[in-house]
Amino acid sequence: MTPNIDNYNADELEAPAWLNDQFFRDVLVKHLNDANVKVIDFKTSPATAKGDHYASVMFRGLVEYSTDEGTFSKSLIIKTMPEEEGHKKEFLGDSHIFPTEITMYTKVLPKFEEILAEAGDKTTFCAKCIYHSEEPRQVMVFEDLVPQKYDVVRKRPATIDEIKSAVGKLAKWQAVSYKLLQEKSDLFDTLQYDLTTMPNILEQEVITKGFPTFLETLQSVDSLRQYVKYFEPLKEKLIQRWVEALREYRVNRKDDSYYVLCHGDFHIKNMMFKGTDCMLLDFQMSYVGALTNDVLYSIYMLLGPEERREKRDEFIYYFFTTFTNTLVKIGYQGKKPSLVEFRRQLHEKKYIDIFLMSSFLPTFNHMRKGNDPADFLEDAEKRRALFAEKDFQDELEYLIPRMVHVGYFE
Repeated sequence: MTPNIDNYNADELEAPAWLNDQFFRDVLVKHLNDANVKVIDFKTSPATAKGDHYASVMFRGLVEYSTDEGTFSKSLIIKTMPEEEGHKKEFLGDSHIFPTEITMYTKVLPKFEEILAEAGDKTTFCAKCIYHSEEPRQVMVFEDLVPQKYDVVRKRPATIDEIKSAVGKLAKWQAVSYKLLQEKSDLFDTLQYDLTTMPNILEQEVITKGFPTFLETLQSVDSLRQYVKYFEPLKEKLIQRWVEALREYRVNRKDDSYYVLCHGDFHIKNMMFKGTDCMLLDFQMSYVGALTNDVLYSIYMLLGPEERREKRDEFIYYFFTTFTNTLVKIGYQGKKPSLVEFRRQLHEKKYIDIFLMSSFLPTFNHMRKGNDPADFLEDAEKRRALFAEKDFQDELEYLIPRMVHVGYFE
């Protein structure tokens, strides 16, 4: 049966010419350290469903090959940059996302796993990267997790157990990074590029138009109009406050803040599950920043409306206790971070919280339903329509009073 092309990203329907016998042979020679590898056959197909990702182009390659020991087959995931002209190429072309991700897969995460293993924790964070190159093109090749029975959560909410699995791995990795940063490790020296450093990102309408559209939404809904007075004074400064919060470690470091290596884009499509075991994906936006940042982001991207209302405090507590317990396990000798102080820092990062709710939450909801991020990144009218959806407006009836009640606007 011919697959439905509407289920896949258009730029992943046909593999580029360079994805050929020679490419796969080069990959396998390096991976197996065997110059006698011969590629017998290969088949390529889109690696993901439409809506699973945006900041790359991905193919699956099923390769049959032979060595002196016999004939084998292997499923591989090939990740590269967009080649077709258009918004995606313009948006990503001059970014640092590939060098960042290569560093994460080849140096940082293996080091984290090694440190945890030495402490008796066998956590694996991600699929193995078996090949990477920046010239003549940016490309990475991974072992395919699908044959290992991992899958992406699509068109349903993640369960609480799945969420805890993902957040637990994030907390462990951030504990290791916290310890290494305290020890002045140079492992993170090149990881300086958060989302706000993407070329022209701060001029993109998905950034600049979100808050004005949010204000229009408040004005248009009788029960929400009373809150305009809290948000109107932020109109000229919210984006800059969000940028400053993400870049804090690099430009305005504070002695009492908890700094870690952030994932940078910790949402449900950037992880795969086998039962409740989780593998993390997509480290293109990883950067050193405040411990608060991924937690606030994941409250909107991992949790659904009900969990944000009912499980927010439990979620934060689970993350933080896993973080501090891991610090103890790996032998951290410094002053133990405190939950009270962490909650103070969460409050201090209120501009991230406000920005995410007002500018990104409608698009996050759209993606959680399995829709394509290109819908809102490339189409202003579709993006505006997301603010008018009843689910979003209903949730504002809870989220905004909460912000008022905890003192965000004092």
